[in-house]
Amino acid sequence: QVNLVESGGGSVQPGGSLRLSCVASGLDFGRYAMGWFRLAPGKEGEFVAAMSLNGGRTDYVDSVKGRFTVNRDNTKNTEFLQMNRLKSEDKSVYYCAADCYGSASPRLSAYEYWGQGTQVTVSS
Repeated sequence: QVNLVESGGGSVQPGGSLRLSCVASGLDFGRYAMGWFRLAPGKEGEFVAAMSLNGGRTDYVDSVKGRFTVNRDNTKNTEFLQMNRLKSEDKSVYYCAADCYGSASPRLSAYEYWGQGTQVTVSS
């Protein structure tokens, strides 16, 4: 059974930082690209960031470039999303996902497995 478990969400003021983690089990982590998506009330799900299976390729949505950094530690089956200079519009539930094609795709349909999500709130 595959499980992806996110953690690290919380509430911060604008300009603050959070580091999300996603621990994977039940899959060969090094064979999967890993991505982050977010979903806010009343909005469609949005691609945030992704990293290829060996870390050689990353992709980000334009709105987070320069502020967010995706990373992974294949020895710990863990993906990270470092979020700096957070804005109110970053408020959302963040989900990690695993892509068996390994390409760090921004397409939601490319991802086979999903975590349960972690809430990020940005407010003053």
